[in-house]
Parts: sequence; structure tokens; C-alpha cells
Amino acid sequence: MDYFDYSWLVFFFRFLHVLSGVMWIGLLWYFNFVQAPNMGKIPDDQKPAISKVIAPAALFWFRWAAMSTLVTGLILAWMNGYLVDSIALGLTSGVAKHAAIGFGMWFGAIMAYNVWMVIWPNQKVALGMVEAPPEAKPAAARKALLFSRTNTMLSIPMLYAMVSAQNLY
Repeated sequence: MDYFDYSWLVFFFRFLHVLSGVMWIGLLWYFNFVQAPNMGKIPDDQKPAISKVIAPAALFWFRWAAMSTLVTGLILAWMNGYLVDSIALGLTSGVAKHAAIGFGMWFGAIMAYNVWMVIWPNQKVALGMVEAPPEAKPAAARKALLFSRTNTMLSIPMLYAMVSAQNLY
């Protein structure tokens, strides 16, 4: 048996897509359901460990997991022959599976955009990783939090669309 045939490559990219997605959404939910709600309980003298060590490392994995999930998902859709039909939400093919996977793809793309273009730049300001006036930090932290919460809400229909596309159609 040839271990590097097309079916194996499709499986490999699906595995990478799921692995990346688990890391991305896992970290998203960690930030929103664990870290943010508990920051007020951490003594002030221990908060620098979060903002200087844990948060930057978690944000590194968070943003690259988002990128990896997006890229492997696009590759997977192309390899399976439904990239264009899914981006068009099934309107070009009339296939329900393409619509479902397409909605998941669009939610994921919006979420990845939020990670790279809104959350990450604002977190760098909030965490003091870039030069910014002190009064900019609270506003940046608030904006990053709001977009992170938005991504958390978008992750639910995104996951539903992705799982339903693989299991209902």
C-alpha cells in the first residue's frame, strides 16, 4: 500500500486542520472562560507573570493556530473539490454540504481576521509589548476583549457548521 496516496494526504490535512482548530478554539475558550474572568482574583504582585510570560506565549500559539486552521481548511476544501462552491455558500452548486461548510469557513475566516488584525495588535498594546501611551492600554485591552468575546460567540455556529457538514450531509 502506498502510504502517500491522495486519500492519505486528504486525511493528513484534515488531521492537521482539526489539530490546529482544537488548539485555536481551546485557547480562545481558555482566554474567555478561564483567564479573563479570573484576572481580578490574582494578587497584583503576581499579575506580571500573566502579562509578561503566560499571555504572550498563549497569544503566540493562539494566532498561529488560527492561521494554521485557516490554511489547512482551505487546502482541505481544495483537495476535496469544494473550495469555490463552499466560499459561495453552496449557491453555485445547490449542495447543502457546501453551504454548511461554507458558513463554517466564513465564520472561521472572520475569526482569523479578528485574531490577526484586531485582537493581536490590541493585546500588544495592552500587554506593553509595543510603545503606547499609558492611557491607550485600557482601551486596547477592552477592544481585544470584545473581539475575543465576539470570536467565542462565532465559534459556536462555526463548529456547528463544520461538524454538520461532515455528519449530516
